[in-house]
Amino acid sequence: MNPSEARRLLGTFIRAHRERLSPPAKAVGRRRTPGWRREELAGAAGLGVTWITWLEQGRAVNASVPALCRLAEALQLTPAERMSLFDLAGKRDPLASHAPTTDLPAELLCLPGHVSAPAYLLDASYAAIAWNDQAGELFVGWLDTGAEQPNLLEFVFLSERARDLLVDWPERARRLLAEFRADFNRDPGDVRLQALAESLAERSADFERIWRSQDVLNRDGGVRTFSHPERGESQFFQTTFHLASHAGVKLVCLLPLCRDADQGIGDASDQA
Repeated sequence: MNPSEARRLLGTFIRAHRERLSPPAKAVGRRRTPGWRREELAGAAGLGVTWITWLEQGRAVNASVPALCRLAEALQLTPAERMSLFDLAGKRDPLASHAPTTDLPAELLCLPGHVSAPAYLLDASYAAIAWNDQAGELFVGWLDTGAEQPNLLEFVFLSERARDLLVDWPERARRLLAEFRADFNRDPGDVRLQALAESLAERSADFERIWRSQDVLNRDGGVRTFSHPERGESQFFQTTFHLASHAGVKLVCLLPLCRDADQGIGDASDQA
């Protein structure tokens, strides 16, 4: 999309939401257009009328983050509408990045229980907030400890049991931390992620070394191999789903791979 088209869409969005507002209580006289006048929006947002006019007309004006914040408040935008305003302006909403993750409803927390293979929910700081019995049986030393929200990063880098469970631990640890770095870089001002990274860097030389490498990876799926203390070695195909309604929350599923290669990945009858 070219810049002029992006500005046109932003202007149309602002005007539409301005015209949806109920006229101010002190409004007098006959109104030929619905909603607020530009002068009223400018006054409520502490912005210039000319700036509002040019923005709605799609002119090349600078829409700074502070100005967009005041505009969003004056327009009384919902969280989804506010997100669209910043998206159309090509800016990052400072409130969206630091908004605390609300508690997940029971319908989402029970998602792992509907999966017949090992599955768990991670929050933005890589703490497990829900998991099924299969995941608890697979991840010995992590999900079977009784902790309310056991952290995956702390398990991988601070627990000796993780080095036994995760086959090729150095590569698995490097990939996990590169995925966390990508999430961290999307919101470097998140104090929870900052505190977690600083704490792990102090307690784990491996974490500190890999963290300094600045490696970044998307959380891609793939084959994961485990060496279970009771069941021996097993392989899974891991995939991750991101919850649209809760930023940073992930549903991770591990589909057991068949020992019979001819059966392929689709047969999950041999569950760990």
